[in-house]
Amino acid sequence: MLKELNKRIKKLTVIDIGLTKWSVLFATIILVKIFPQILRIHYSVLIILLVLCSVKPIYDFWFKK
Repeated sequence: MLKELNKRIKKLTVIDIGLTKWSVLFATIILVKIFPQILRIHYSVLIILLVLCSVKPIYDFWFKK
């Protein structure tokens, strides 16, 4: 299954990836408007989640051979 997804991802252009990022941004804004309690999450929790979610992609991009 992952091999098939990797084949499909290779078809994406920089514009496609950029549009996907904007879609996530707007979806996040919608979620925050629906659930304003999300804004009450402490910044340190968000920073920890950010680091945890970004470690593998950063490692794969910069250090994996």
